[in-house]
Amino acid sequence: MGSSVAIIISAVVGFGVTGALGFIIIPWLRKLKFGQTILDIGPSWHKSKQGTPNMGGLMFIIGIVAAVAVGILCFTLSGGNIESESLSPILAGSDKVLIFAALGLALGCGVVGFSDDFIKIKLKRNEGLSAKQKTLGQLVVTLGFTATLWISHNTTWLLPFIGKVNFEKNILTGVIFWMLTIFIVYGTVNSVNLTDGIDGLCSSVTATVAVTFIIASGMLKFAGLGILAGALLGGVCGFLCWNWNPAKTFMGDTGSLFLGGIVAGLGYAIKCPLLLLPIGIIYVCETMSDIIQIGYFKMTHGKRIFKMAPIHHHFEMCGWKEKKICVVFSLVNIVGCTLALALMYFGNK
Repeated sequence: MGSSVAIIISAVVGFGVTGALGFIIIPWLRKLKFGQTILDIGPSWHKSKQGTPNMGGLMFIIGIVAAVAVGILCFTLSGGNIESESLSPILAGSDKVLIFAALGLALGCGVVGFSDDFIKIKLKRNEGLSAKQKTLGQLVVTLGFTATLWISHNTTWLLPFIGKVNFEKNILTGVIFWMLTIFIVYGTVNSVNLTDGIDGLCSSVTATVAVTFIIASGMLKFAGLGILAGALLGGVCGFLCWNWNPAKTFMGDTGSLFLGGIVAGLGYAIKCPLLLLPIGIIYVCETMSDIIQIGYFKMTHGKRIFKMAPIHHHFEMCGWKEKKICVVFSLVNIVGCTLALALMYFGNK
């Protein structure tokens, strides 16, 4: 079995399991009264979404995990090797560790998100986890991920047009690796979380990210990367069947933090997490719009640059429909993804 077939199997299983779970999990969430609470600070027309089942991210979490298991099992039983044929001879460390570490990071972040959603919905506390509790939970998971990379010697990055950067040379570079990884992972996870603000946006943008990593897996001859990215693509597309406007369910922090974890992990699987900047350009724009809005508001004592932040709400306030925002933002992200692939292709020759 070729890696392409394994990727297709993974994507199909992810799509099928996630889509089918909608018929089970959404009624179950309704029965438990796990409905979304719409805050007054959001657009007024979002009030019509009050009570829509939240925590639907459980659907694609189960779907993606199942898809990865089936994809890897089918590929390895047919004699395939999920290790990279391109990176392993160049860089130290076991490549398959990166796949399982990425999945572990995603699941850990998903647990933090689940705790936040559960407190909001079941315990009727709108804020959920406090900012400190949420940050602490994410940092614990991120430290576990970073330690896994360090122990398995996955500490060398392959930077386009620069070459290898080994962070195990001395104590100073080791400290830099830990600090950069914590910053990148924490930033990525929360950026993806911010993108989950309207029906279908986070799922559709993340679908473009998944396709990019599938292409990257072919360039790097890294079957394990392709299988994980294929599962991600199938999972978010299966979820879009239920989350496209008007949404039947929301992913909640359970789903968005999980997706943030898996995207961050995939960035490390290609041995160049800095490429997450163009690959997730929409995530970056969402985060920067929020930072700029808050900073400008404080500096000017009440003035705003955007009508509302994050930036997808600004376009909503300008009259854009949610479907249009999803399509345009996804197209913009494809441009960033194309740039990242070009950097990989031409920068590592």
